[in-house]
Amino acid sequence: MDEYKIAIVDDDITMITTVRGILTKNDMKTVPMTSGKALLDFIKIQTPDLILLDVMMPEMDGFETYEALRMTEKELGKRETPVIFLTAEDSREVEAKALELGAMDFIKKPFVPKVLILRVTHCIELVRLQNELAIEVQKKTRENDSMFLGIVKSLAAAIDAKDTYTNGHSIRVAEYSREIARRAGFDIDMQQRIYMTGLLHDVGKIGVPDAIINKEGLLDDFEYNIIKQHPEKGSAILQNIKEMPELTIGARWHHERYDGKGYPEGLKGEAIPEEARIIAVADAYDAMSSNRSYRHSLSQDVVRREIEKGIGTQFDPQYAKIMLQMIDEDKDYKMQGMTVPDAEPTLDTFGH
Repeated sequence: MDEYKIAIVDDDITMITTVRGILTKNDMKTVPMTSGKALLDFIKIQTPDLILLDVMMPEMDGFETYEALRMTEKELGKRETPVIFLTAEDSREVEAKALELGAMDFIKKPFVPKVLILRVTHCIELVRLQNELAIEVQKKTRENDSMFLGIVKSLAAAIDAKDTYTNGHSIRVAEYSREIARRAGFDIDMQQRIYMTGLLHDVGKIGVPDAIINKEGLLDDFEYNIIKQHPEKGSAILQNIKEMPELTIGARWHHERYDGKGYPEGLKGEAIPEEARIIAVADAYDAMSSNRSYRHSLSQDVVRREIEKGIGTQFDPQYAKIMLQMIDEDKDYKMQGMTVPDAEPTLDTFGH
């Protein structure tokens, strides 16, 4: 593991000492600071991999510090440093404010050391992969570039890793989507485009706290509204990749419904981009056929009934019927939790 540099900003010396001890034991460098002003002075000289920022501080609280930090980074022409807020407040308002500002996550005090390490490591790795993807796209053309595809797959895997129960979700959705496109008669170029779009359909979950994604049981209204923001977050992330503008399609519109009752825009029927209509069916299939934090995977018969029930309401009829055909051909439910090899997959995955 690379040696990460973490800035810790907290007016409580005891808390700084505790956090430093945990991070240092896990081979991470730390830079302690007791005020927002000290952080702003530091950022003019160095850029840490991550900032752990306390919310409740005198003179300049965590939210004021965050806003001043972003202004300073902009003035200096620096890339935004990811921030995780630390808070002892058990308040929805505090959590909502942190996420509205653009923080990567929040961790409540007191915290479990292992949870702190996992959140910190995962946050840094996600941001690094996102940055690598943007840099690689700038350097490479849209032609079949194995390095670009490798980074996209790595980013997709990192997104899936946020959810303990969905390992491999993005690549399975990409595979199912490409197969639906193949059966619908799309050419090879379009099949590959849909595959790439499917890989990154959940990229917006980078901005959703792990605690919400992995919650056991139903989400409350506040948590569900946070989850519902991930299509727009994903679109915002991917729209900076000018060389492949179509990557935003799956991320932004895969939760639209054919009857117009989806989100974020309530698009209806063929107003929903075709790639997103295909990915929506593939995404629903994998969600139902996989274990989730709030339930076990559903049987193949139940999954089939739900897809069939959604024809013309949740799903585009053409693509839902193709998915039903794939289910009917899958006599032993082998598509469930399908393990895709590291090598570039082929249509042989589905028996062709």
